[in-house]
Amino acid sequence: MKNLKNITYNLLSDAWSTLHRIDYDYLFKDGSWKRLSREAYNRGNGAAILLYNKEKQTVILTKQFRMPAYSNNPNDGMSIEICAGALDNKEKPEVCIIREVEEEVGYRISSAKQVLECYMSPGAVTEKMYLFIAECSEEMKINDGGGLDSEDEEIEVLNLPFKKVLEMVETKEIIDAKTILLIQYAQINKLM
Repeated sequence: MKNLKNITYNLLSDAWSTLHRIDYDYLFKDGSWKRLSREAYNRGNGAAILLYNKEKQTVILTKQFRMPAYSNNPNDGMSIEICAGALDNKEKPEVCIIREVEEEVGYRISSAKQVLECYMSPGAVTEKMYLFIAECSEEMKINDGGGLDSEDEEIEVLNLPFKKVLEMVETKEIIDAKTILLIQYAQINKLM
């Protein structure tokens, strides 16, 4: 980019992930250069999936406590979401989501179809999300899910009618962006 120069990264925190203040010179359309600063939180990239049972017209979601949502509004602390997880070192998104499905919701899938790719909050967070769908059946259920003790996860697995899930978006019971994106994808593409 010819309108960007003199980029410096200043580490502010690396407790769980990294938070940098990034200083840079930016060339505006009027020809002036300005020195700007932005903070960027880097927690790596992630993958998420909407598991759906076409025959039963249901989807598999999770419910878990989210401290950042709670700190914004205590009523939002328990979050209903699609299954998701962070990519490990240079892990391919599909490999990650297949692993996360088994850990979080207890289903064994052999493949998933990537349908979207997006930044959830590009003004502050570096994370890119890879969004998948996969059909599932009761025969694919191999354990109760619930997450890993080693990751301090306590995840409730929800198996809900798709019509109910659409209502939950309307009533704001579901307010997680990646979940809403894939629910709308399923609705637009008539997956059920």
